[in-house]
Amino acid sequence: MAGRAAEPEVIWARPERAGRGPRPAYSRADIAAAAVRIADADGIDAVSMRRVAGELGCGTMSLYNYVPRKEDLYELMVDAVSGEYELSEAAVGGDWYAGMLGLGRQTRDILRRHPWLTRVMSTGHAFSPNALRYLEHCLGVLDGLAAPQGTKMELIAMVNGTAMTAVAHEIAMAERARGLPWSEEQEQRVRSAYLHGQLADGAYPRLARVMAEGPAPGDPDESYERALRRLLDSFRREPAP
Repeated sequence: MAGRAAEPEVIWARPERAGRGPRPAYSRADIAAAAVRIADADGIDAVSMRRVAGELGCGTMSLYNYVPRKEDLYELMVDAVSGEYELSEAAVGGDWYAGMLGLGRQTRDILRRHPWLTRVMSTGHAFSPNALRYLEHCLGVLDGLAAPQGTKMELIAMVNGTAMTAVAHEIAMAERARGLPWSEEQEQRVRSAYLHGQLADGAYPRLARVMAEGPAPGDPDESYERALRRLLDSFRREPAP
């Protein structure tokens, strides 16, 4: 039918090379690695088909023969960095709590190494080769958790979401600090003084009690560890299927 959009295509269903003809000059791994280097150095907004082609030393239109859409390029990038997980077979079928705790720490480390990931991650990227490998491993780690399979998938998603939220907050705070004409310490002193002034008249008694006890430790590593453990603790109480 005229004007009808083409059917969507999954990049992984597209052969990387034809059965015949010359060997392609670049692999998907080459293209993904070039794009990741650009994003790590200059941010995701710097990643364009032209910039990646320049990094590889080929023409922009030639790159479209390998990667039809920019969305496909993002998917290649996400898959490439998803390959950084160390998926130990020793964790499969063992202590699920310790296994997921370790994976949650790895997820945060990967997101910190590649801050642009928080901008491009989507559920559509959950079925790339390395993502499938990761999901299969997580489910193996969770063999010891007496819960429905759907609940296990929710747990995996929540661990990833916790890491994404924590790192996105760190990135936002760092960007904000870079834009201040004074130090972060000066900013916090002024805001703390204002807050204590607001609490002094008794309008917010619960908040006043919190501040009187002292704020929670602000170390981001400790905060993330607490959040991850509290999440996993909640699944220990899940009813068996």
